[in-house]
Formats: sequence, C-alpha cells, structure tokens
Amino acid sequence: MISPNGIAHIQLTVRDVAASRPFYHRLLVETFGMAIQYDVHGQIFYCIGARTGVLIRPAAPEHQDTPFDQWRVGLHHFCFRLRSREDVDALHASMRDFGAKVIRCGEEGPWAPGYYSTLFEDPDGIRIEGLFIPGAGNLDRIKDAPLTPVG
Repeated sequence: MISPNGIAHIQLTVRDVAASRPFYHRLLVETFGMAIQYDVHGQIFYCIGARTGVLIRPAAPEHQDTPFDQWRVGLHHFCFRLRSREDVDALHASMRDFGAKVIRCGEEGPWAPGYYSTLFEDPDGIRIEGLFIPGAGNLDRIKDAPLTPVG
C-alpha cells in the first residue's frame, strides 16, 4: 500500500492567464503568502507554498470560449484546508475586497463536525473553497478503518 502525502499541485486551465493572474496573485501570493515559482507572461503562473502548488495555464485556442462547468467531467472545485475559523473569515474578506464572486461567506456545513468554510469563484467560474475543520475532521473516522476496494 502507498500512503500519499497530500496533493503536490493543482494545474488549472483558464481562458486567459493575463486576465486570471491578478485573481490568483491576490489569492496565492497576497493572501496565502505563497512564492511565485514561474511567471511566464500569458502562459504560466505557478505558485508554491504550504506543501502545495497551484498553476494556471491557458486553454487551447479552440477552447478559450468554452465556459467552465463544474458539472462536466473533470474538476468540480478545489479546497484549501485552513488553520482556523478566523483564517476562513480573512480569506472571505480578501476575496470579497478584491471583487471576486463570493458564493458563500464563512458558514458551518454538515460535512464534518465543526466544518466552517467560504466559497468563491475565479474569473472563469472555477470554484475555490477555504475550510477549517477542528482536529483531523473526517480523517479521524478513517484512520483505523480498513481499506475497502472500490468497484
């Protein structure tokens, strides 16, 4: 059995890197304090920190007018695990002040005890969540559970 150590990076395809860069700069560099690893004008914007990386790159020309749809096959949304409810509220404030489309400000959810999150969209409508769960959250439930094959 292999025990992964989290997700190393997420690569997102956006319509226009130059148009999306200010949003991701605000989120990743200004709000989360990540370091810019690559910044190739209009081609790649890649930031690393907090044991992860997020990269944006342009869609192929034939897909640049195709809107993001979270219900299609592929990415639905992605979520950053934060260290406190206050961090969730600070993330919400940062994205709100930037002018991002906020779907949900900090609120509790039923998915795990103490689940508290905010949800917003990037310029292409890709949804990004920030959440805090005290302790290990749902991971407490599975740490001693046997692996069950899928399928």
